Formats: sequence, C-alpha cells, structure tokens
Amino acid sequence: MKRIFAFILAVCVVSTAAAQALQPPEVAARNFLLLDLSSDQVLAERDADASADPASLTKLMTAYVVFNAIREKKLSLEQTISVSKRAWDERKGGGSLMFIDTTMTPKVQELLHGMIVQSGNDASVALAEAVGGTLEQFVGMMNRQAQSFGLKNTSFKNVTGLTEAGHKSTARDLAVIATHIIRDFPEFYTYYSLKDFKYNNISQPNRNLLLRRDPTVDGMKTGYTEAAGYCLIASAQRDFPNGKRRLLSVVLNTTSMEARASESQKLLNWGYQAFDAVQLLDPAKPITTVEVWKGQAKQVNLGAARSVFVSVPRGDSGKLQTQLERTDPLVAPLTKGQAVGTIKVSNANGVVVQVPLVVMEPVEQASWFGRMWDALRLWIK
Repeated sequence: MKRIFAFILAVCVVSTAAAQALQPPEVAARNFLLLDLSSDQVLAERDADASADPASLTKLMTAYVVFNAIREKKLSLEQTISVSKRAWDERKGGGSLMFIDTTMTPKVQELLHGMIVQSGNDASVALAEAVGGTLEQFVGMMNRQAQSFGLKNTSFKNVTGLTEAGHKSTARDLAVIATHIIRDFPEFYTYYSLKDFKYNNISQPNRNLLLRRDPTVDGMKTGYTEAAGYCLIASAQRDFPNGKRRLLSVVLNTTSMEARASESQKLLNWGYQAFDAVQLLDPAKPITTVEVWKGQAKQVNLGAARSVFVSVPRGDSGKLQTQLERTDPLVAPLTKGQAVGTIKVSNANGVVVQVPLVVMEPVEQASWFGRMWDALRLWIK
C-alpha cells in the first residue's frame, strides 16, 4: 500500500515574509517591477499588471521569435536579406531607424544589431518579413509565443512598438519575455550589451544609458512613444560570496531618457543592497536518506532537482520551513534523477518555491530471493 510520507525541516535564514514589509525607494514611473532572477522572486512592484503601451520594448518579442528561427536553422546570421519597400517606408513613421533602403542586402546579424542596439523599426520589419513571410504572419507568431509563455495581458499588433489600438503589455509580462531571452538565448543576449553600432557609415549609440554608467548592467532594451513615455528594461549581474546574482528592472512611463535610467539604477541598487539570495538547496548534496525495498542497496539518498535560492531581506533573521513529501515505500529499480516526491519551501504567507525531490543515485533490483524476501516484509508491515 502506497503512503504519502512528509516531514518538515526548519531552515534558519532571513524570512521572506519580511520582504513584503520592505519599502522600495520612491520611483518616478507609472509602472515598475524589480525581479531577482536567481530566486525568481519579485522584490518590488507598482501596478505591474496594469495595461501599458510597450513602445519599442515590443522588440524583445520580435527578437525572441527571430532568435528561435535561427536556432531552428530557418535563418542564419550570415544570410543576406532583401529590404522591402515596407521596411523602407518605416522612415516615414517617425520612429528609430537603422537607415536601410531597398538597394541594400544586410546580413541577419547586422539587422539584429540594428534592431537591438539602434532600435531600428526598419530592421525589425525586414527581419519579421524574412521569418514570417509577411508582417501579419510574424505578428501572429509573436502572439502565439506570448500565449505559450502564459502572458494573458499582452497583445501585439505590430513588430516595432509604434502606438496602435490593442497593442499592449504589462511590466510583469515584459519581464517574462526579457527573462526568456536571457535564459533561452544566452548567445544572443550579449547583443544587448553593445554600446553602439555602425551601419552604412551611420553610427548610433545604444540608448540604454546604464551601459555606460554601471559596469554590471549588460542589457536590455529602451522604448519611447508619446503614449508610452520613456521606458527601460535593465538587467545587471553582480558577484557575491555565494555566486552571481542577476536582477531585472522594468520601468515604464517616465518623463525622459535620464529619468528612466536613474529610476532603473535606483531600483537595481536597492535590490542588491536590501536583499541577499540564500541558497537553501544544493542538487549535489542529499537532503535525506531513505529505505529502499527490493533493491541491491538498502538505502538511497534523495535531494533537490535543482539549486534553490530565496531572496531575503538583509540582516532580518527568521525562519523558512522546508517540507519533503514522498511516496512510501520506495521500490527498486530507481534511476538517478527520478522524481519520488516534492520539496516545498514555505514561509508564513505560504509556499515560496516548490521543486521535485529526486533520487541521487541509481538502485538496481535485488535478486529473485531478495525481492521475495522484501515482498514478504512489506506484506507483514
């Protein structure tokens, strides 16, 4: 008979419940969000789910879909692209440009630089047509990708971010897209750190001012329209004794380029100063050792499927509880990495993080006699 076996480990660390009592600095932005990617915890937010005009932050999703096409070998970095009249016509819209025209055949990699560093609307259209065939089909791909991310408050109508009815997102949804780029395409994330790009003898600086002010900031994207105000998603990675920590800030609807940079810097500095990332679970270290039935080994070590970090207010002592839930008895054969339960880390407000409890080394079946003997013991038990 299978039984659910559970026990609780008290872990003495700073309480994440106290994080909710911490007040972030005053931020002069209509909507903002600060995310710790090492623990996947939101450290601060204001109206993060309110609908907003994403402006050129839209190009994060444009880029993601292009990156995916390159990974699937539907496009290559060295491939040249013909510039359509539709891409050339973007210069009439008043937005940012790479300054390509219909006589040119830029490479995909150049267009990516033009879209990411220079925020070129013309580069965005050229890439979208190369991947989707038409802009309309590419926008459909963007929306399907948003749905696959679980974004319920995002709808794309174009690939550039120019203001259009129904074209919307939120600070939280934009943070999800940015996080996927960082984690899914680290080879392309480096493009967001480029401080300038020159094409056709026209050099343009990256409009993310923090790239020149804070050496730990290595991306990501700016945006501006009259409807959206000045927006910035910025990501920084800093070294700490227990490893690297990456924070991501989303600041929407500020009043100037300087404001979006200074408010983002304020959030990032506060996040690093006010919080520590505490590693609770190490996948290399067993959490518990349990009995195995019908196996060549009588016991097996169980541990976490992955590292687990929790962001906690610095210097504020408290408790988290780690609860292990597993099915008992464990019967061989068992394979390394096999999930046999769940690890839940909780505070006073509920579950903070949940990961599989897994077998750390394989256990082969015992001999026929050993299996029969354990079957008898289990029957008696």
